[in-house]
Amino acid sequence: MKKESKNTDLFDPRTTIMDSSSASDVNNRSNTDGDFGFAFNDSNFSDRILKIEIMASGLSDGGSKSDGEGGTCTSLADWARNRKRRREDIKKDQTKNNSATEFSLGGDEQILNLNVNDVPDLDGVAYDNQDEEAVAMIEESHSGDEAVPNNDSSWSMDCSTVLRVKTMHISSPILAAKSPFFYKLFSNGMRESEQRHVTLRINASEEAALMDLLNFMYSNTLSVTTATGLLDVLMAADKFEVASCMRYCSRLLRNMPMTPDSALLYLELPSSVLMAEAVQPLTDAAKQYLAARYKDVTKFSEEVLNLPLAGLEAVLSSDDLQVASEDAVYDFVLKWAKMHYPKIEDRREVLGSRLGRLIRFPYMTCRKLKKVLTCNDFDHDLTSKVVLEALFFKAEAPHRQRTLAAEESAVTNRRFVERAYKYRPVKVVEFELPRQQCVVYLDLKREECVNLFPSGRVYSQAFHLGGQGFFLSAHCNMDQQSSFHCFGLFLGMQEKGSVSFAVDYEFAARSKPSEEYVSKYKGNYTFTGGKAVGYRNLFAIPWTNFMADDSVYFINGILHLRAELTIKH
Repeated sequence: MKKESKNTDLFDPRTTIMDSSSASDVNNRSNTDGDFGFAFNDSNFSDRILKIEIMASGLSDGGSKSDGEGGTCTSLADWARNRKRRREDIKKDQTKNNSATEFSLGGDEQILNLNVNDVPDLDGVAYDNQDEEAVAMIEESHSGDEAVPNNDSSWSMDCSTVLRVKTMHISSPILAAKSPFFYKLFSNGMRESEQRHVTLRINASEEAALMDLLNFMYSNTLSVTTATGLLDVLMAADKFEVASCMRYCSRLLRNMPMTPDSALLYLELPSSVLMAEAVQPLTDAAKQYLAARYKDVTKFSEEVLNLPLAGLEAVLSSDDLQVASEDAVYDFVLKWAKMHYPKIEDRREVLGSRLGRLIRFPYMTCRKLKKVLTCNDFDHDLTSKVVLEALFFKAEAPHRQRTLAAEESAVTNRRFVERAYKYRPVKVVEFELPRQQCVVYLDLKREECVNLFPSGRVYSQAFHLGGQGFFLSAHCNMDQQSSFHCFGLFLGMQEKGSVSFAVDYEFAARSKPSEEYVSKYKGNYTFTGGKAVGYRNLFAIPWTNFMADDSVYFINGILHLRAELTIKH
């Protein structure tokens, strides 16, 4: 019975010995553990011969290295374009030739095609095709090196031309210890595993990367230092399942200066690469870079609108997104989706499966949630579910909301976690009888109040009464005599113009020890558009007393404010 440990890379983070290793530990280990560089391509320390057949398949220039990923590519953009073009060429070849997974080449030779996952296109559209495949062939031991039988009819099934053949000496224990691919090849229990000659078929574009990879499997080091070169080796390491090399390339790429183009490229690598644990730190760094760069969506709206799907997902996943409200996030997502997916069927698919989960519906206003229910861009069952969930969340007590948010903190979509909105969310209770009235609840964190000093303001989301839009604004300002700073609360009406609206209002706040709402100010005002009314010193104390550690107005670090508005008749 085979031991499972033999089927893993000694430097794979999935193994027990490496579970807690940091990047620096990995580097140190690669310099001290299992350095067999002296045995690379040395017949004295080898038990097999590896023949590498360099194929012209998939290359638009007939196999010249200049079209490869690591040939003359001088930038990541060139690398991405060339890779995309090769995928399209390979797709055409596969359309013409749908060959079997395993077939005989004559005699006892066999070719094994190992499939890899579908590769997403750089503009966010998934291609239903395979990337370049890892191809291994086992053949019987011969008395000497033989020419490749180009005239054998079975070779035409690949529609490929063998440009050249490289032969090198290999040690099967070293390769098997590093790669499950080679482990299976050498220990499959079949007669082929006993043969000395092993043949790999690769595209010409992969030659340099494979040689670097094989050298790494012996020495644990790479000579390539460019981003494009490291990406080539990373792709080869994924294909041949060398996790330690994937982690090594990932770490070097992560230490290079990040740009929008490089971050997007890392997020749009083939799915098999993205799913690898060794590459996770690189993709996490790319997501963090994009989220930080485009934190202010309003400022970079055009750039964010032109981001591919993976880039937008990284931006929308951030808690620190600087937006007016979640309503604005919803509107932006719809705008992006209509721009990139003009067909309603495609738009519904991407909104339902990818982007909808990143919209934090519980923090949208009730007026906007009503519009969500009638939006044709979303599946109706989905909108019913998310709106109902949002309304239940709004109905929860504040402590229960905080519990739900804490439970969600480790979940990808984080729908109950509040962002750093420019306009603070409010809870509103509306009454139509006996008079039109609404009660508005606004909670501010102590940190938010600290940031108001010495002259800052924070605004609430809009709420509505009698068809008119209102908002609350909390200020740090000077008192009437300009002798000290204090906390002020104001009520404003959104609409500008000649609209006149008479309202009775009352401000209240929770305070210790009862923790009940206590009325602080009552008044009435006839609003005209763009005007605000309130009290400059709501608590009648200086700012320092209001913010003191023993302040009676902060309960578990939260300031609870309430405003009641009633239409005068």
